[in-house]
Amino acid sequence: MPAVSQALADFANGWRQPREPGFEIIETPRYRIVLLPDFPVPGPNSASWVRCGAEEADEVIDEVTELFRRRNLPMMWVLDPDTEPAGFPEFLTARGVHADPHAPESAVMVLPIQVDVDAPPIDGLELHDGLAAPDAFRRVDAVNAEAFGGRAVGDDQGYAGQLERRRQNQLAAGNRRVVLATIDGEPAGSAGLSLYPPDGALINGGAVRPKFRGRGIYRALVAARLEMAREAGVAGLSVWGGPMSAPILARLGFETVGWRRFYRSP
Repeated sequence: MPAVSQALADFANGWRQPREPGFEIIETPRYRIVLLPDFPVPGPNSASWVRCGAEEADEVIDEVTELFRRRNLPMMWVLDPDTEPAGFPEFLTARGVHADPHAPESAVMVLPIQVDVDAPPIDGLELHDGLAAPDAFRRVDAVNAEAFGGRAVGDDQGYAGQLERRRQNQLAAGNRRVVLATIDGEPAGSAGLSLYPPDGALINGGAVRPKFRGRGIYRALVAARLEMAREAGVAGLSVWGGPMSAPILARLGFETVGWRRFYRSP
């Protein structure tokens, strides 16, 4: 197994969402806010890189909470090992902000580009470009909603417009890839990839619908994105592995180099 380079570990631990189409970034010396109004769920809409004194913690929480309230967006606090003050979670808890019950912590994991991930033969499996057309992207979104147990965003008024803006923004960014997996034509899984050559690539959104699990589709999606990353000339893959995905990723050769902890605002 090739050793994980310090450069790849640094990329994974230090990556910050850049100013790409569709994102609004608010950067201050005390925190960093990422807003994605066309995807109004916690996670993409988040506050992170908290660096303040203990005497400022309550003020920071007030500022951030008020900003998201004015935007009418849900949010997630994303904490890293260097969060200051170290007791910041206690300040959140005192305000009724608790660890995300679904995935309180993710492992920051990396895979050097030289590692091979073999895709298993799967009857009826086809991989499609999930950004190629509105219908493909809608299928990707539906797979994610079912796989992660969330409410379908399509129930909301204006969903079609939001979805198409997200697709167009990802196309405009130029470094985004979305894979839709089908079995005999039926949507089965989906996955995302963001390329930042030569430093690394981020994989996210790996999802398989419950009825298709256990067939190797998740592994096939990782293998497909690894090949795309090789073609782009990056040093390796990085991912935040949650409670369900981290054990699978570890078996595929990913190594843990850090962590993130998540707190969900009420």
